[in-house]
Amino acid sequence: MKNILTFLALALLLISCEDVVEVNLVEAQPRLVVDAALQWKKGTTGEEQTIRLSRTRGFFEQEPVTVSNANIIVIDANGIAFNFEEQNPGEYVTQNFAPEIDMDYTLSIEVDNQFYTAAETLKPVVPIDSIQQNNEGGFGGEDIELKAFYTDPAEIENYYLFKFFVPFAAFPEFEIYDDEFNDGNSIFGLYSDEGLEPGMEIAIENHGVSEAYYNFLNILLAQAGSAGGPFETEPATVRGNISNSADEDELIFGYFSLSEVDEVLYTIEE
Repeated sequence: MKNILTFLALALLLISCEDVVEVNLVEAQPRLVVDAALQWKKGTTGEEQTIRLSRTRGFFEQEPVTVSNANIIVIDANGIAFNFEEQNPGEYVTQNFAPEIDMDYTLSIEVDNQFYTAAETLKPVVPIDSIQQNNEGGFGGEDIELKAFYTDPAEIENYYLFKFFVPFAAFPEFEIYDDEFNDGNSIFGLYSDEGLEPGMEIAIENHGVSEAYYNFLNILLAQAGSAGGPFETEPATVRGNISNSADEDELIFGYFSLSEVDEVLYTIEE
């Protein structure tokens, strides 16, 4: 009984000695976030396109901070302008975009008396030729592995962004490729995951992207895949191609890109 009382007394003493530590987090200045990836899927007109604007939010904020009342215009090299109208908070849509392969486009955004611009070229993409499934893939030989084959055009620099949409993931898996060592050959985008099961429908997209966008994604994906150990170097700031006309030092998150896209729906086999 004495031991029990002694234990309770010590427990009460420890509880009474606990202090509430308040951590004062220094919040960074909100940054503009621009989601301006215009995509032209093969077999469609590509007339409907969407651009989304938001701002970075504080650590304890749950809801996204959308940006309304902006003026957004995309202009092609021929001077044809496409206006994006706000349909929902922070979501701007055009219904008459005219995609053209290898056409140069300029993005202009006016918001809160600030002007932002970016320039990019709409890049073509080759179709996905076939899907090959291997049920003994992955490092352990126990995962389902998919290879999406495509034929790279010869003697032309090409850059590719593959997206794999699976039902158990909130976001697609991204993989990027160039043709430096595979020019003119049949090559493939690769995806493997232990969560793949027979009967699942997977959407596989191949996007043609510019060299600049490829380099941007290469840095971004490398940082996202870093383990972040105690001896890791501090990640470099990844800048997109969108800039403030009056303040080149302002950091804007996002990228203005244009891609032709080929999509294949594949059902996992037994």
